[in-house]
Amino acid sequence: MSTSWQDPKAVSLMLDDCDTWAVVGLSGNPDRTAYRIARLLQERGKRIIPIHPKAPTVLGEQGYATLADVPFPVEVVDVFRRSESAGEFADQAVAVGAKAVWFQLGVIDEDAFARTTEAGVAMVMDTCPAIEWNKRG
Repeated sequence: MSTSWQDPKAVSLMLDDCDTWAVVGLSGNPDRTAYRIARLLQERGKRIIPIHPKAPTVLGEQGYATLADVPFPVEVVDVFRRSESAGEFADQAVAVGAKAVWFQLGVIDEDAFARTTEAGVAMVMDTCPAIEWNKRG
């Protein structure tokens, strides 16, 4: 694990300063990790935007099929996809002007990390907001 993937400044930017989180892969299934983390984000005062091909309404928030479909600014793109397909969402996050990208626990794409951070967009990967909040006590 590279600790640069979890730069404390990037983590703090997202957890403390960013309020609008697009959650890629979020569906209405409460048994899925994405659903539980989206609910936690809401409990912590974040607005979540479900990004899913079927564009479901989840946890009271309208979903969108793609990041490009979201008609307002997104600050963090939180990616719940396998590593091999996560990079495209980092690229889309940069394209829509997101401030940051978060790849969940177990999601690693070093090339996407390099592209995203070189574009000036903060990024963390292979961790979870719940883990990072718990580290703070």
